[in-house]
Amino acid sequence: MGRSRRTIPEELLLLALDPTTGTTAQPQSLDLGLAGAQLVELALAGRIAPDGDRIAVVAPRPTGDPTLDSALELLRRRGAPVRAVHWIGGPRLGLRQTYLSHLERCGMVHAVAGQMCGVLPTTRYQATDTAISREIRARLDSAIRTGVPPDPRTAALAALAHAVGLGKHLYPGNEGRSSRSRLRDLIRHDPMGGLVAHAVMDVQNGVAAQPRRSPAPAGRPAPAGGRPVQEPARGVPMQPRRGSMARVVAH
Repeated sequence: MGRSRRTIPEELLLLALDPTTGTTAQPQSLDLGLAGAQLVELALAGRIAPDGDRIAVVAPRPTGDPTLDSALELLRRRGAPVRAVHWIGGPRLGLRQTYLSHLERCGMVHAVAGQMCGVLPTTRYQATDTAISREIRARLDSAIRTGVPPDPRTAALAALAHAVGLGKHLYPGNEGRSSRSRLRDLIRHDPMGGLVAHAVMDVQNGVAAQPRRSPAPAGRPAPAGGRPVQEPARGVPMQPRRGSMARVVAH
């Protein structure tokens, strides 16, 4: 896999970077989105494929991208297909910082040191070439405006942008309501992007911890049709995700 093309995790992070403040929008959900974006990128590279709501490794050979190859190796070690919600909801310490550092090495962002409250050291990241971010944004705008089915990469990027809540960052206010709605609708144009985007939203809603189906308790009759009675799902409160960037301010 060549490095002439930006990966979906890189593009998602560039979309989330505020060009004025140098902070990232939706930082907590963005961490989930980056993990999901890696899955989409690996699928586009032919290394993994969806298996129902699970992810299966179909070609374990390296892609040439160290961060993607690390994720691919972790998936391979699982042995069996893993549910997308369990993968995305797992710990991904430092993933956002890894991609920020990569973008800095590539010259697409530069780090700006600062302080919070005049005491705590912080690092913000400013885009060095805003034309790149404008090009990414233009692809989304075109898909939203024209209604023409986008290419798989743009469709997956749109699905993830919606899943992590970037719609209100990209298309704010009442005037952006219709654009946010159309951004959400783009989720249907890429099966893998849709699977991952729904998994990202499920993790945020705590669905990853809920059983898919509960059998009827002993002595409790099943309803007509023979299917067991499903117990009401008991949501497990999400634990706050630990910030993976010790020096980056999350806004």
